[in-house]
Amino acid sequence: MTTSQDKPSFRELHQPGNPFILANAWDIGSARLLAGMGAKALATTSAGHAFTLGLADMGNVSRDDAIAHAGELAEATPLPLSGDLENGYGHDTESVAETIRAAAAAGLAGCSIEDTALPALEAYPFQKAVERIEAAVDACRSLEGDFVLTARADGYMNGTYDIEESIRRLQAFEAAGADVLYAPWLPDLDAVGQICKSVNAPVNVVCESTFSRYSLADFASAGVARISLGGSLANVAKKAAYDAAFAMLETGDFSAMGNVDKQNLIDPLLEKGGA
Repeated sequence: MTTSQDKPSFRELHQPGNPFILANAWDIGSARLLAGMGAKALATTSAGHAFTLGLADMGNVSRDDAIAHAGELAEATPLPLSGDLENGYGHDTESVAETIRAAAAAGLAGCSIEDTALPALEAYPFQKAVERIEAAVDACRSLEGDFVLTARADGYMNGTYDIEESIRRLQAFEAAGADVLYAPWLPDLDAVGQICKSVNAPVNVVCESTFSRYSLADFASAGVARISLGGSLANVAKKAAYDAAFAMLETGDFSAMGNVDKQNLIDPLLEKGGA
């Protein structure tokens, strides 16, 4: 029988060419459902969490709220949980370090830090971006337990720099000591492979938008170590709710309510996921 002691650590799950799915949850129920269905690790989603608060993504949730939310999800299941902690909730290096320490204290197994100067979409200048990751690494190394730091180069996604600058930043983040590297919303799988070949550290890719056409085997062949979902699974749930509500409120059509009698399947998974 496999015990919790036999399970790989969060760090050990990251194997280039053998990716696992980092399942992003947006509340305790979704976290327990994903855990009960066999996810190996969970993450928060800044977009999904912001929606539960009636807010837009990208810099509208405070550090305190994000850490409290992540802590609740970390306690909800026995799985390791990584926090989507945006830019670390501050532009200076000490703000980033404070976020790392708070995340570890809340029970997280790791987190990601972006190079975007939220709430604006401009990227931090190269040297400042590197210094912020260096501060995050120093904070991680001061912790008693293991903590996996993911450094994000978000400029391609935000339209502020190109693939070459993404690689330059990821290589610098790796040199600074980041454990996992991540450039979201790349144009295609060839670009993902280019990123993976340019660094030695494990690479995360987000399966959103056009990347949903690729399979687990496709990502493995590109050298990916981890596949996160970002806000995509939360968006699936939101779209289902929107479509059903639109039909009811606009045309009086309640037919969507007859297609969701899965509670007898879901409730046992929620219980299993919280065990």
